[in-house]
Amino acid sequence: MKYTTVQRAIGSFLTALIVALGVSAQVDVARRTTAVTYPLDQQVMLQFRGTTRFPRMKGDAKVKRTSRNGTEVEVSVSKMPRPFELGAGYATYVLWAVSPDGTVDNLGEIKRRGFFEFDSKISVTTPLQTFALMITAEPHFLVRRPSQTIMLENLNPYTLSGRTVATTSTVQYFGNSSDYFRDPRTPEIAELDYSKTPSTILQAKQAIALARFAGADRDAATELTEAETLLQNAENAWRAGRQEEQVDITARQAISTAVKAENTAVVRKAAREKRNEQSRADAESRRNEEKFTDVQNQLADVRDELARERRSRELAERDGQNYLNQIRELRDENGRLREELGRIKVEIENVRLKAEQAEAAKQAESEARAKEAKIAKLKANETQLMTALKKYGVVSKMENAIVLVLPESYWQAARSSTFAMQSDGKLTAIAELLANNPDYTVTIESHTDDTGTAAALETLTETRAQRIAEKFESLGVAEDRIKAKGYGGTIPAVPNATGAKKAQNRRVNIILDLNVR
Repeated sequence: MKYTTVQRAIGSFLTALIVALGVSAQVDVARRTTAVTYPLDQQVMLQFRGTTRFPRMKGDAKVKRTSRNGTEVEVSVSKMPRPFELGAGYATYVLWAVSPDGTVDNLGEIKRRGFFEFDSKISVTTPLQTFALMITAEPHFLVRRPSQTIMLENLNPYTLSGRTVATTSTVQYFGNSSDYFRDPRTPEIAELDYSKTPSTILQAKQAIALARFAGADRDAATELTEAETLLQNAENAWRAGRQEEQVDITARQAISTAVKAENTAVVRKAAREKRNEQSRADAESRRNEEKFTDVQNQLADVRDELARERRSRELAERDGQNYLNQIRELRDENGRLREELGRIKVEIENVRLKAEQAEAAKQAESEARAKEAKIAKLKANETQLMTALKKYGVVSKMENAIVLVLPESYWQAARSSTFAMQSDGKLTAIAELLANNPDYTVTIESHTDDTGTAAALETLTETRAQRIAEKFESLGVAEDRIKAKGYGGTIPAVPNATGAKKAQNRRVNIILDLNVR
């Protein structure tokens, strides 16, 4: 395009003005909860609620301020999930007190009890007098700021005496928004590790990972190495079967040393970055002075280029108007051609439809003649088929169907669903006839007399019908041709007045219907 040169020049100018502005910020999102002002020498009760992510968790607390400088807190929690289920980086739980001014106090670790969801208690003291309580999932017990994985928050307080306790609903605290919990280097805790490895060892691994994340490899290498050595000693002692208390002490020393390495790395990194920032600021100032001169020169070039572009634009507009007139004429001609093409397509489509209709009619007529011939042939062979079936039972004609009635002698007993020995050959012969006459659908209706409960009779006849259907299918009769149903004693052929008549009712009807396609 003709404007490309101008656009590049303007873009360069704007870029030169912006490069001096370097802004980087990370905003933490504040949460709100209820803080309580605890009265002196009076026990206050609290209930906790799980956050929307952990609604099944429960907890309660007893709080009593015993002096001007100390408040005793006893917390019980239940249904705590295993920390590793919450994601990489979480190894334990920590109880926090949060004051209205945002001060946080790590009150201590809530230790796990068992492998699955667990209950636990903790009794601690805080110097705060007005605070909210919450429980978070953390990498280790010595963290200084709560993570954003909030498990429980306290609700409004109450006392056994019914006395009103002052609360503050504007407490804000900021979850730790470190990228550590989303970093691929964050060590994950497997279910196997959680079930077998002591919690403090898992926390020590997380503390060392946090130190590395903070840059301890570079800025606190000595402290990091000491923490790694302590962790290795704790793991060796645990694998050697040393006392749990000794393993726990060494692992906690590893955590403390790793925290020291993390803090040292943060301080040293901040100091180094401050020095680097000053150097960068000086260099940036020099670059900006040079860029300002360049920008002034570029502006002069842009003004000249704009003048040339205005002239080019006037010529382009004149040419564009000529092109528009030509396009308008071509569109009119194209519209006329489209109308003519549409009429031709309609005529072709009409001819095609007539041809298809004639072909379809011809095919339908041919299929109808073939179907009639096939039905006539089947009707002619119907007498022969009925004669063949009479060897195995009573055969009759019912409208367009052939009905073969099998007597109860096909079964071992009046209430048996097991074939009699002599019936196997007969059923095989019947199946061969059915397989050789595939244009008939086969409906098997099993009936019996009315002696017995309706449920038992229905079960008997259902079973008999299914047995015959399975026999036919095993001998080559297609499954989709066969329907089997038991009717119990609901449809007698004759009244159940005598034993002979009851025997007549204990029958199986095999109904053959023509199904010519």
